[in-house]
Amino acid sequence: MFPRPLTPLAAPNGAEPLGRALRRAPLGRARAGLGGPPLLLPSMLMFAVIVASSGLLLMIERGILAEMKPLPLHPPNREDAVWRGTIPRPGRLSLDAGDSDLQVRQDVRNRTLRAVCGQPGMPRDPWDLPVGQRRTLLRHILVSDRYRFLYCYVPKVACSNWKRVLKVLAGVLDNVDVRLKMDHRSDLVFLADLRPDEIRYRLQHYFKFLFVRDPLERLLSAYRNKFGEIREYQQRYGVEIVKRYRAGAGPSPAGDDVTFPEFLRYLADEDPERMNEHWMPVYHLCQPCAVRYDFVGSYEQLEADANQVLEWVRAPPHVRFPARQAWYRPASPESLHYHLCSAPRALLQDVLPKYILDFSLFAYPLPNVTREACHQ
Repeated sequence: MFPRPLTPLAAPNGAEPLGRALRRAPLGRARAGLGGPPLLLPSMLMFAVIVASSGLLLMIERGILAEMKPLPLHPPNREDAVWRGTIPRPGRLSLDAGDSDLQVRQDVRNRTLRAVCGQPGMPRDPWDLPVGQRRTLLRHILVSDRYRFLYCYVPKVACSNWKRVLKVLAGVLDNVDVRLKMDHRSDLVFLADLRPDEIRYRLQHYFKFLFVRDPLERLLSAYRNKFGEIREYQQRYGVEIVKRYRAGAGPSPAGDDVTFPEFLRYLADEDPERMNEHWMPVYHLCQPCAVRYDFVGSYEQLEADANQVLEWVRAPPHVRFPARQAWYRPASPESLHYHLCSAPRALLQDVLPKYILDFSLFAYPLPNVTREACHQ
C-alpha cells in the first residue's frame, strides 16, 4: 500500500532530528513565562509544515487525479516485500471515480507516514519503544492466526464491531448479528499474550491494519458516550474533572454533567501516554512508525474499507462487517463544529498539540474555529 520511500525530511541546519525533538519536547503547556504566549516547540513547527503540505498536496493532486492510477496494496519493490513477508497480494485499491478525494487522502497518508517515520530517532520496531509504550501497543493489537492478520484496535473507531468479526472468524460466534454484550477480552488473542519470537514472526509475516477517525470527532464521541451514558466513567473520571475544573462544585459532585470544555481542560493537563485508551492519541495506541501497517482504513468510509479488508484476508463470504445500528447517532461534523466553537480557543490551542501526530499522519485537517467560521 505504501509508495516507494520518500527522501526523509532534512532537519534545518543546527536543528535536532524530528524524532529526538518529539521525545524531548514536553507534552504539557510550555510558556515563555507566567501569562506569556505559548511557545511553539520545534516538533510542532515541523508538523505544522507537514499538515500545511498535506493540504497543498490535496489541492495539487486533485488537478492531476485523472492520470493517477490506484495504489497497489503491496508495492512490487523488493524492499517492501521483505517486511511484508509472505502476505498474499490482495490486489489493488479500487475506488470509484466519486471516491477520488479518498484516494488522494490515502496517498497523502502513505507519503506522510513514510516522511515522518523516516526521520532519525523515530521508532522502526516495537522494541525501539520504551517499555510502557510497547506494552500499550502490544495490548492493542489483536491476532488472527487462522487468517494471518493483525488488527490494532482504536476505541471509538468501530473496534467493538471488529472484535465481533474476529470472534466470528475464530468460530466463537455464529454471526456478527448475535445480540449480546461485547466482552472486550475473552476469546480474543492479543500480541501481548505471545512470546517475543512469536510477536516478531507475526509482525513480519501477517497482514496489518488499523482504522482511524478525525481526532476531534473521536474525542467528542468518547465524551458523549463515557460521560453521558456510562456510570463507571462518570464516577471514575467525571467526579474528579468536576472537582478540579468547576468553581463551587462542592465536595461530592455526581460526575454525570461534565461539560465539553471541562473535558478539554482535563485533556490539556493529561500526559498522552497515560491517557485512557478512549481518548489516547492513535499514534500512542498503534505506533504507526514502529509497526508498518499494510492498510489504514477510515471511519468515514468504514463499511467499504472494512469489507475490503475482509476480502483481502480471504475471510469466508458469509462474514461481513456489521451494519451500523439504526438507533446509533455518531458525532456529526455539525455537532463537532458546535462544541468546538463553544470552547475557548486558547483551550483548543492547548489540546491540539497532543493530537498533532494523528492529524498530520492520517491527513485530517485542523479545525476551523475562526470567528467567521463559528458565526456561519
